[in-house]
Amino acid sequence: MIDVRAGVDATDRELVALLARRFGYMRAAARIKPDRGAVRDELRKAAVVAAVRSEAERLGAPAEAIAVLWDHLVEASIAYEYAEWDRIRP
Repeated sequence: MIDVRAGVDATDRELVALLARRFGYMRAAARIKPDRGAVRDELRKAAVVAAVRSEAERLGAPAEAIAVLWDHLVEASIAYEYAEWDRIRP
């Protein structure tokens, strides 16, 4: 069990690093988008979640659970991008 927990902890650190990189792209998007209304894009959100679900299925991972996680991740990303948009355009 010690090895399993160490693997989980290492994977969590990798995931946090990847999420930090993803949120960096959200900061970049906030700088690029010309108006605040462009931050939320429901078609893009649906495409991202569908792509992740498909990749999870391909890998034999729990696709529904991962799709739910990604829906929350995308919503958090949108909220972060709004905050960044507002921060750089007071």
